[in-house]
Amino acid sequence: MIILGIETSCDDTGIAVLETIPTRKAVGASFKILSNVVSSQIKTHAPFGGVVPNLAAREHLKNIGPCLKTALKEANKTIKDINLIAVTVGPGLIPSLLIGVNFAKALAYKYNIPIVPVNHLEGHILASIFNSQFSISNKFSNNSISKFPAIALLVSGGHTQLILMQKFSRYKIIGETRDDAAGECFDKVAKLLKLGYPGGPAISKEASKVISKSKFLISNLPRRQAGQIPIIKLPRPMIQHKNYDFSFSGLKTAVLYLIQSQKSKIKSQKFIQNVCHETQQAIIDVLIDKTLRAAKEYKAKTIILSGGVAANEELRKQFELKIENLMKIENCKLKIKFLVPTKNLCMDNGAMIAMAGWLNKNKQTKNYSSIIANANLRIK
Repeated sequence: MIILGIETSCDDTGIAVLETIPTRKAVGASFKILSNVVSSQIKTHAPFGGVVPNLAAREHLKNIGPCLKTALKEANKTIKDINLIAVTVGPGLIPSLLIGVNFAKALAYKYNIPIVPVNHLEGHILASIFNSQFSISNKFSNNSISKFPAIALLVSGGHTQLILMQKFSRYKIIGETRDDAAGECFDKVAKLLKLGYPGGPAISKEASKVISKSKFLISNLPRRQAGQIPIIKLPRPMIQHKNYDFSFSGLKTAVLYLIQSQKSKIKSQKFIQNVCHETQQAIIDVLIDKTLRAAKEYKAKTIILSGGVAANEELRKQFELKIENLMKIENCKLKIKFLVPTKNLCMDNGAMIAMAGWLNKNKQTKNYSSIIANANLRIK
């Protein structure tokens, strides 16, 4: 089966062509990405410090046709080779979603191709599981790429959620942000520090300079060892709460108050680097602590990290280390596999939507009017 994946939930126009190869398992398949084209809008939104919905929709409208043409060319396919169109219907920005949904419906109608609606969040989760050398199946063998139950941490500019997976297509949100998402917090702190947009990579870059110089967490060093860099301690919001919800607006506010109280140091590169380091570490501490507690409570066999913030190198490294330490503490009573996407699949892309399309192929339809964008779509 050849699947065309279309993703326009926010500010990246993603078109991919995916080939599925049936396995011996009746419910399984392996995947090969034939093309995965993404057109970024960072330059368009950078002057505003965040995504402007109507501008995003305009850019999608301009880019989606050329992206399709490039994706088909790279895959060495034509539109007539496509067996199924998978399109993101939500959640996301409604102006952006409408461009992708209407484009998919027009293609499907013209070439008589069935459409399957895809939840953007499920696409992110499946991006972590993607591996062309293995099959995806609800019936796992010893060499399966993941096992259930699984805890998925989906963390991006718009979402921070902990999701319990009993199997594919069976999800339960056990925790989510009450205000700002982790990625949104990165963006807002970067804006306060005048580091540009997107904030995550900018803060990570500055934070890494502190780590590379000290080889330790600067906040744990005595002042005399830290040199002239002031020791900064920011809050870890809701880390002590027994639930699995998140809140990052208070962290952003703490950075704002810190900057206001240290106006004389805001032009100091060392000060900025230390603020970035502590901001990043505060977010990482909360994300990992809550995820590992959930994994223990639900006896998870797999932890999945996904979403745009999953590209953060420090988050990935510390997650692996903390999971290893947890398993040692539990004396082999807990065996957890850690799955995270390759960095090119962390950001919004059409390949993950095509993969989710295959998983939900039983929902395919030629009743195109039933495919409706839903900005507030939930995963379940």
